[in-house]
Amino acid sequence: GREIFRDFLRGEYSEENILFWLACEELKRETNPEVIEEKARIIYEDYISILSPKEVSLDSRVREIVNRNMVEPTPRTFDEAQLQIYTLMHRDSYPRFVNSPLYRSLSQQQTSTSGPQSAVTTAMVTVSSG
Repeated sequence: GREIFRDFLRGEYSEENILFWLACEELKRETNPEVIEEKARIIYEDYISILSPKEVSLDSRVREIVNRNMVEPTPRTFDEAQLQIYTLMHRDSYPRFVNSPLYRSLSQQQTSTSGPQSAVTTAMVTVSSG
C-alpha cells in the first residue's frame, strides 16, 4: 500500500512528503549519536532547508522548533514536522488518492481476488504504523 501511495504522490509532485515521513521513522530507530546527528543533518538538508528542491511545506512555528532541535539532534528532532506532514497527507493527499482512478482500479482488482478487504485501503494505516 505504501508504494502505491508513494507512486500516487509522485504523480502529484508531492512525493517528498512520504519520503520525509519515512526518513523520520528511520531516524527514530537509530541509537548511535553520531549516526543520529548525520541522519538529522541529511533530513534537514533534503526536506527542511529552503534551498532544497524536495522541501516539505511546514509552518513557521514548526520550522522554528526544528531549527532549535537541530542544535542537538535526537531521534525525535523532527516529530512536530513529521506530524504536520502526516496530517497534510491524511487530510489532503490521501482523500485524493482514495478517489483516484488508480485506487479504484486496484481496489476493484483486490476485491475480486480476495474479497472486500482491500490491501490498498490500508495504505495510510501502513504509513502510520511504520
